[in-house]
Amino acid sequence: MSKIVAIITMEHEKVAGGAPIFVEPDEEKREATAFLLEKILDAAVHDLKNGCFILVSHHQT
Repeated sequence: MSKIVAIITMEHEKVAGGAPIFVEPDEEKREATAFLLEKILDAAVHDLKNGCFILVSHHQT
């Protein structure tokens, strides 16, 4: 089963939940943070096209 392991957003008010939330108001920094965390967490990054990226782990535990 897949699991959301992190959320990177421009506006904290847009998200809530159990995954860590990283707020990056600058678009360039938001993207850089998403792709860095993708490598660190060995996860897939997905752009929701609303100012948010989610990182999803597809590894089975």
